[in-house]
Amino acid sequence: MSRSRLALLIGGGIVMLIMMLWLAVTLAQIYASIAPTSPMLAAVLVWAIVGLCVGLIAVVLYAVLGLRRTSTRKRQRRSHLSSPAASSEAAVFSLDAIHQQVQGIEDQIAQEALLERSQEIEAQLARGDLTVVVFGTGSAGKTSLVNAVLGRIAGQVGASMGTTQVFQAYKLRLKGLQRTIQLIDTPGILEVGVQGSDRETQARTLATEAVMLLFVVDGDLRQSEYQLLRSLLDMGKRVLIVLNKTDLYPPDDRDTLRQRLYEYGQDRLSPDDVVAIAANPAPVQLDTGETVQPEPNIVPLLRRMATVLRTEGEDLIADNILLQSQRLTEETRRILTEQRRRQAEKVVDRFQWVGAGVLAVTLLPGVDLLAAAAVNAQMVVELGKIYGCDLDLDSGKELAVSLAKTMIGLGVLKGAIEIFSLALQTNAGTFVIGRAIQGITTAYLTRIAGKSFIEYFENDQDWGDGGMSEVVQEQFQLNRRDEFIRLFVKEAVDRVLIPLTNAEDSSADQASQR
Repeated sequence: MSRSRLALLIGGGIVMLIMMLWLAVTLAQIYASIAPTSPMLAAVLVWAIVGLCVGLIAVVLYAVLGLRRTSTRKRQRRSHLSSPAASSEAAVFSLDAIHQQVQGIEDQIAQEALLERSQEIEAQLARGDLTVVVFGTGSAGKTSLVNAVLGRIAGQVGASMGTTQVFQAYKLRLKGLQRTIQLIDTPGILEVGVQGSDRETQARTLATEAVMLLFVVDGDLRQSEYQLLRSLLDMGKRVLIVLNKTDLYPPDDRDTLRQRLYEYGQDRLSPDDVVAIAANPAPVQLDTGETVQPEPNIVPLLRRMATVLRTEGEDLIADNILLQSQRLTEETRRILTEQRRRQAEKVVDRFQWVGAGVLAVTLLPGVDLLAAAAVNAQMVVELGKIYGCDLDLDSGKELAVSLAKTMIGLGVLKGAIEIFSLALQTNAGTFVIGRAIQGITTAYLTRIAGKSFIEYFENDQDWGDGGMSEVVQEQFQLNRRDEFIRLFVKEAVDRVLIPLTNAEDSSADQASQR
């Protein structure tokens, strides 16, 4: 037991003893003052006070013990969820969910790519290799490091940036580890040109899929390297920063540089996670004039790798598989969301012009949003089906009417009429213009309503913290930009104004013939 806890217990015991003595004295005084008059009443009162105090103590103890049990259960749940077995189970569950979601993707290429990726993750889960990715700039000595670890040539050592054009994978074992290590040498990052950018993308992908990452540098970090390191650490990747070419630094400079590299990630790293090595030391000229090639100094790195993989390997594998499955789940959801949005926007586009045509030929005194809402109820039902929400027509009408009232209250109706009254200043007849404004404004408001409902369904039938009003206002602002209005009016003229004008001309011709 710690000294602070012991002192707390002693202090608490003293306070409780003092309170008990005070209570006893107080009860004695109460009994003495009442007993001469009514001994029975004095006894009942004293025992009632004692019972009340005992009850209060019992309630406090129950609450404290209950909180402790709850805290213990929470710790047990967290411990269970953070165990390798729990992470693996969660990954399997995620992959099963992905298989179900993928069936709803219409893009065959995307569907096959997602299924292939999920199969790769399942294979990793079954195989359980410890994937270690060597990552860094082309000049930091990644390939030299791989050569030194494998004890054989794995590439062009000492070449310029871009030695590793594609990733190279190797199998090896470390003493004390039951699992096989898959060591992957990636193309360099921060290279110029299109090919360099493509190789960097490939390297970043491999890095995010690794159990452990060897982040190889040969000096202080550039800003781009630091940002990349932080993104990998924040993602939860297990990283060892490998300071290579330390044979070129004096001991004091090397120690200073190691400390600086540690400070870049000290919230996620331990000091031992920054390892100084010399994978391909520079030749040394002896006093005799003879040139000697020193042996690679990578023992500190091998020891640290073995320690980390031996103590954390199972957790790292499980967490990495879970992370990859979660990322794949997010990608699947993103594709499904984009697909649903495309389908939903087609529905909105169809209903906005259907509503415009209906109300343009209907003799109404003005733009009646509530009448338009009745027409748009079917649009809401169809949007709900796209997002897996089965709504009947009454529910759709209720939602559409509620949104229409909100739009009226926010002044969206008035604003839309002003926009299109100004945009449709032509030489056409006043009657046609009035009905065209009515139809086009209805189409525009139907669009805003439809876009708002898309946000509602994408947010799991929730308008968000700002409510319906905020969503409507946001859509109104997005759909009143000059470029959009210009294109919308151009399409509206073709779909509404010209048919109305032709219909009026035809009616006039028929009347003159009579």
